[in-house]
Amino acid sequence: MERKINVLYIDDEDNNLSSFKASLRREFKIYTASDAEEGLRLAKEQEFEVVIADQRMPGMTGVEFFEKLVSVNPLPTRILLTGYSDIASVIDAINKGEVYRFIDKPWNLEQIKNAIINAAEIYEAKKELREKNERLRKLHSEMNQFVYSLSHELRGPLMSISGISKLAKMETTDEGILEYFDMIDSATLKLDDFIYKMLDFYRSTKMDNKVEMVDFRQVFDQQIEDYKVKWDLSDVDITVEIHQDFPFHSDEAKIRVILNNLIGNAYKFQKENGTKRIGIKISVAKGQAIIIVSDNGIGIEERHQKEVFNLFHRATQRNVGSGLGLYMVKESVEQMKGSVDLKSEQGSGTTVTVVLPDLLTE
Repeated sequence: MERKINVLYIDDEDNNLSSFKASLRREFKIYTASDAEEGLRLAKEQEFEVVIADQRMPGMTGVEFFEKLVSVNPLPTRILLTGYSDIASVIDAINKGEVYRFIDKPWNLEQIKNAIINAAEIYEAKKELREKNERLRKLHSEMNQFVYSLSHELRGPLMSISGISKLAKMETTDEGILEYFDMIDSATLKLDDFIYKMLDFYRSTKMDNKVEMVDFRQVFDQQIEDYKVKWDLSDVDITVEIHQDFPFHSDEAKIRVILNNLIGNAYKFQKENGTKRIGIKISVAKGQAIIIVSDNGIGIEERHQKEVFNLFHRATQRNVGSGLGLYMVKESVEQMKGSVDLKSEQGSGTTVTVVLPDLLTE
């Protein structure tokens, strides 16, 4: 048997309450209250899909009642009954009481039946949306915990393997055995880099901005130490210019994702012969930061340049990229309301310019 719609009707006239209940009790489950305070008490204790109130009541008008009801229980759909035209009350009802519909008194039976059915459908839709949002918030929180727990559980054993491999290499001079240990080191480094990529991917695409003060010099100095551990930079000419005369507020984790991927691409896609150059220029003006990363590497063919920011797109046959880097750059930049521009010439190099607004002045 289908459950009846619960309806609460508030009116200070007993005749109206009795008439309303008698007319609609077969179709709906009707609750009545003779004043606003009693109506609020019932709304706290009972779930109602629809709440109907008369505008003219002593002590508290229908609009004032709905305004309080929103703070007590915002889910029920609200209908206001009014026997006179008062545009100020209408405006107040919309702005303060979030009223779904107005019905003139004396009300028409079919009109009010249809209004209740439609209002109950809105209630169910709002309730379902609220439950889905709650599930999404829970899932988002659980996913955050899962990602960081997974990275910790994976990186711990990896670091152990890497440490044991380094110790074992110190115990032997056999070239064949050393080659095996080098293969182990290479595999653990590749897997560790992949874990970092996944964390960066999650930060750049799934997490909301965490706005904080950003010191670009400090961020870059920390990053370059990581790069020296991961890459052989001895044959790369790196020039760095950082000018920050103004405070800047943004998401530092996403800025690290941008720098990691742009500088990583500049390093990985160098030409095998000749002088290798990477330029990093960061300038912060009032309300804006500009990051420019350039290289003299292999460059990108013109036909690929529009697609390089797409997920898993590779612009070269070199087996050194995941197809995630520039996608994560684009996602991070867009979440921080910035812009990114790429200019490249095959065989001559690539320059990527990122413009980020200060998120506290947006």
